This record gives sequence, C-alpha cells and structure tokens, in this order.
Amino acid sequence: MTYLTLDGLAKRYGDLTVVEDISLNIERGEFLSLLGPSGCGKTTTLQMVAGFTEPTRGRILLEGRDITDTRPEKRGMGIVFQSYALFPHMSVAGNIGFGLEMQGMGRSERSKRITETLELVRLEGLGHRYPRDLSGGQRQRVAVARALAIRPNVLLLDEPMSNLDAKLREEMHVELRAIQKQLGITTILVTHDQIEAMTMSDRIAVMHGGRIVQVSTPFDAYERPESAFASSFLGKTNCIPARIVDRQPGCCRVEMGGLNMRIPHESCQFPENIQVYIRPEKIRMVSSADSRISSVVRARMFLGNHWAMEVDGPLGRLRVNIPNVGGPPAFEGDTVHLAWQDDDMRMLEAEAAHV
Repeated sequence: MTYLTLDGLAKRYGDLTVVEDISLNIERGEFLSLLGPSGCGKTTTLQMVAGFTEPTRGRILLEGRDITDTRPEKRGMGIVFQSYALFPHMSVAGNIGFGLEMQGMGRSERSKRITETLELVRLEGLGHRYPRDLSGGQRQRVAVARALAIRPNVLLLDEPMSNLDAKLREEMHVELRAIQKQLGITTILVTHDQIEAMTMSDRIAVMHGGRIVQVSTPFDAYERPESAFASSFLGKTNCIPARIVDRQPGCCRVEMGGLNMRIPHESCQFPENIQVYIRPEKIRMVSSADSRISSVVRARMFLGNHWAMEVDGPLGRLRVNIPNVGGPPAFEGDTVHLAWQDDDMRMLEAEAAHV
C-alpha cells in the first residue's frame, strides 16, 4: 500500500488558483522533492500536507487513513523551515526536546532521546549552547534534529538549506540524505535548486503554475523531460526550432537550420512544428570529418571542470560545455566542428516551448 497519498489537492484564494489537482503516491522511506520556481505552488502543497493550510479540494491519506482534517500536531510530521524557527531563548537541547515535552515524554527518556538525536546529526556535546552561538550549518542541524526527535511519520523540508553558502549546502545534501536513509523516513523536500533535488531525491515532482508537469527519477527528469518547461528548468539546454519532414517507426526525420536529422522517439504523435532540445554537455568538439555542423566561437567561460562556450552556426547560437582536460579547447573567433548522438536530442511540441 502507498504510504502517503495526495489525491487531487487544490488550493484557491478567491479567484486565484495556487495549486490545482496535485495527485501523488509516495512510498514508505522515499525521498521526494517538489521542484519548481517561486510561485509554482510547492510550498503551499507542503503546507497542506503539514496541516497548516486547508485544501480547497482533495484529500491527504497516510497509510490509507484520511488525515485531511486532522490537526497539524496530530499528524505526526516533523517540519524544518527555511528560517529554522529555533527558539532563541532555549538551548540546543531545549529546542530538540520541545516537541518531546509537548508529547508528554518523561524527563529521563527525553534526555536520552536528545542525546541520541544530537549524535545522529553530529552535534555531540553542544546541547548546552544557544542558537546564537552556532554556525549556520549547526543551526540547520539543530532544526533537523528537533524535527527527527519526535520520530515523525513524515519529514517535511521547506527549502532548509537556502541560507547556507554553496560549499556547506553541498555538504549538508550528503549528510541529510545519509540520515534520511539511515532512519528510512519518508521525506518531502521543497526546493527551487535543481542540484539539490537531483542529488538527494529518489523521485522529483517538477511543478509549474500550480500543477505537477512531471514525476520521475532525477535521471529521467534530466535526460527525458516530458515538457519544455521541465527541459529548460532542469539544467541548461539548447532549444532549436524544427519541423518534422518524415515519420518512421521509432523515430522522426526533422529539418532544422537547413539540416535534416534523425531523432529517435517513442512516438511521433507531434504536430509538424516542434522544438528540439539538446544539453550543452552532449555536444562534442570533433574533427571536420566527423562533424555534424561547423560553428564560430563567440564567447567562452572557464568554470573549473569545464569550458562553457557559445557558438554561432546553422542551428543558431548554441551553448556547448567542453570538459577541462588541461588547456583551452578553442578561442573566440575560432571555427569549431561539433557532433552529438541522435539519442541526445529530445523532441517536444513547439507551442509548449515558452511555457
């Protein structure tokens, strides 16, 4: 049986629809991310799961039990907010034990649980400190520890790492995912950070305009996006206007930039005018004999592990990422020869391209 079910959830404020027809089945122990830009409805969805916001329509089921009208404190969910929401007048131990005290847990058992949870988040010996004495990463761990101490049914994370610097955020991705796996706790993360969602999640639900536009593994969401929005929001991509000129079993032949190319696809049920997408890292620099197109380098940026280049050619301006193997691959004004695999191209409907 599915552990947590969101069944047709919607939220409206007057004539404003914030969330529309969200349906998800989440398995026990799964880490699922709600990924999307600001205003897409992901936080409102999380608040409905937590019980802080009443749905206009739809149901929330936990192990088959309808909890849509259950009060937040009765749902057994742990929540970590973007601001951490720690009590400044309480010590670390006091913050972690607050929920346990509200549950009526005795002092001795509460002290034992606090110690166990501090060890879990690697904050041993810091229970006597106050939030003001901690670093940003330590405060984030305290917020996670407070949520985990009550042994929640579901852990809800509302952009908890957005206030951390890039290096610390990356470290916390690894640590938090390790804790989640160790405990086997069902987790929902709200984030606008594609890297965060892809590195931590079992599945990603991409949201746009109050709806879910794709639910899949991080790999499939990146490699096989189902909409133009998902393709452009998950990482960088090149979008090329194209036209289908021939439909064959398992593939289509398309014309783009005056070139005729074969694109494998599960279905050719597309209108004539489409968009073709290809990721910058899929494009390689090759010899002239092996090239599909020749282009002129207009700009380049060194980003450590790769060079990000913009080139002009028959397909318009493309972004190309070339691995750093020790020296500049080309300079501005150089003509370069480019190639890619047929399977690296993705077709989507043209009318969806600017969603």
